[in-house]
Amino acid sequence: MTVSPELAQLVSRSQRLGADSTLVVHGGGNTSAKGSINRDGVVESVMWVKASGFDMRTSDESGYPAVRLEPLLALHGRSEMSDEEMTEHLAMALLNGGTIRPSIETLMHAFLPFTHVDHVHADAICALTNHADGPRIVREALGHNWGYVDWMRSGFPLSAVVAELADRDGVVLAHHGLVTWANDSETCLARTLDAVDRATAFVEANRVPPNSPPRHDDIPDDDLDRLLLALRGAVSSSGPKVLAIDPRLRTLADRSDLPELIGAGVSSADHMLRMKPRALALRGLDPASVKAAVAQYATDYQAYVDRNIALLPDGYPAHDPYPKVVLVPGLGAIGAGTSLHDAARASEIAHHSLSVAAAVADSFGSPEPIDDRETFRFDYWPLELFKLSLKPQEPMFAGHVFIVTGAASGIGRGIAMDLATKGASLVLADLDLEGLADVAQTLTTAGLAEPAIAHGDQSDPDVVAGTVQTAIRTFGGIDGAVLNAGIGMTGTLEELTLDQWNSTLRINLSSAFLLTQASMRAMREQGRGGSLVYIASKNAFGPGAAFGAYSVSKAGMVQLMRIAALEGGAVGIRANAVNPDAVFDNSRLWDGGLREERAAAHGIKPEELEDFYASRNLLHRRVTTTDVAQTVSFLLSEQSSRTTGSVIPVDGGVAAAFPR
Repeated sequence: MTVSPELAQLVSRSQRLGADSTLVVHGGGNTSAKGSINRDGVVESVMWVKASGFDMRTSDESGYPAVRLEPLLALHGRSEMSDEEMTEHLAMALLNGGTIRPSIETLMHAFLPFTHVDHVHADAICALTNHADGPRIVREALGHNWGYVDWMRSGFPLSAVVAELADRDGVVLAHHGLVTWANDSETCLARTLDAVDRATAFVEANRVPPNSPPRHDDIPDDDLDRLLLALRGAVSSSGPKVLAIDPRLRTLADRSDLPELIGAGVSSADHMLRMKPRALALRGLDPASVKAAVAQYATDYQAYVDRNIALLPDGYPAHDPYPKVVLVPGLGAIGAGTSLHDAARASEIAHHSLSVAAAVADSFGSPEPIDDRETFRFDYWPLELFKLSLKPQEPMFAGHVFIVTGAASGIGRGIAMDLATKGASLVLADLDLEGLADVAQTLTTAGLAEPAIAHGDQSDPDVVAGTVQTAIRTFGGIDGAVLNAGIGMTGTLEELTLDQWNSTLRINLSSAFLLTQASMRAMREQGRGGSLVYIASKNAFGPGAAFGAYSVSKAGMVQLMRIAALEGGAVGIRANAVNPDAVFDNSRLWDGGLREERAAAHGIKPEELEDFYASRNLLHRRVTTTDVAQTVSFLLSEQSSRTTGSVIPVDGGVAAAFPR
């Protein structure tokens, strides 16, 4: 299919603009190009415009739907039009129909009589406008031939106002950025970048730096862990969140005027979709102060909703009242979201908004927010909320953080793959660094979230402490652990050496104790409960001769699970065990001669071992890592929220190993 040259130019220009986050953030801004197409011999004027919610940095031609110009231009003379009517007209003008919705700003692009139009939410432009003296500063920075429009929400009225300024060099929109135009794409891009460069230079020329840079002491490691756990527990009250630390905001977080910067709200209204109208600044960093600050934020947000509720249609649901971005002196920002990417994007947007507020404060005086009612109208505007509907439905473990030990192969690898496909944020632990790297590469190649890696011997207390700290520092906390690390050890009781016995108990049982202890301490401090899943074995209840050390270690693991259930129940920590049998796929348990030894014990050939184990269970079926992973997923999920202290066999039915 031949792509129109105007469309190709539009996509190229948009990607160049989108690559600079000081111009637009994810999903923000909009661009267009006008041209013509031949439809069955009929030439028709069209405009390609960025689709609502699509990302300029990554979108290709499919992100720029074509709309017929004639019916849109016929609307130019109208005196008024509701959002609903505008949306209906845009839908009818779409050339090929479909579910993609053109930008909210489509009429503004259509009404401007130029081939190419850019609208960016540039930080430097917002710094010129977001204060009481915006019109004068814009004239000084850009010249008298630039139009200036006080804050107006997008839609038909703004489109009509901007169209009346088409004889200017461009238009600056307070709290909303910059609109430029030209009849060729490169000139349009050059005008956009030139205006932003001039605005940047003007802001910097007027900036008065503080007498001394603000500075807070770094937060001690132990205090940081406690802060993250308390914060994650608090902001996850309405659903689990992942936290991401963003040190880039350290300088802003350390400023003495941080409350005023936060009070300025978002620099561009489009930012509030992903960071809420305001961030939260922490003063006290102890857990009690953190929880109180988050609770007060939620109370204040609800009051904000209550003040403006009459603006909403009946029954319109309120947003999650908890903060998406938290500023921490001595650290920077902490973003909250249902994934690490989501959390990092929130703090990225806050970085731009707060940097604009700081530039205004340092260069032009007190930054001014958008009016409270207008903020609310935009915050709950159906045309803006439509962008959220483009996001795929959250997977079952979105926002959850799990540790999986023994994750480099076998059952652990299968569990990690299953949990990742269900949206979990994972810490994968194992002695096999190469195997961990392979699992991580497999996940990211499949488009899944990159896990954190905890390499080391999980029977070492320091390694276990580091594993749990990795979960806290990378994702903000922990919701569950899969205690799977282990080895197989053969030999009769008369043959086993004390070193072999101790090694089996240390790796299979003591490692589980250490992770249980560290996980429960973190979960208790976090205050969200949690789930511990122990990968024991059929041998816990149905031991095998010449497999004594292994069988004893797995029986001990089941008893450890029961104690964890008893001690953790009061704070919502559940503990359960899974007893697999004879899982061979991708497993290294059978390496090092174990397959041969177990085959000899049963009087069969090594290659017959898998079928032998399947033949002895009641269902006569092989057990796979997928079978175990699905059971683990159930025990980690809310589906099993009333289950603790249980053992679930995944062994095909071995009567001698029935739990009892």
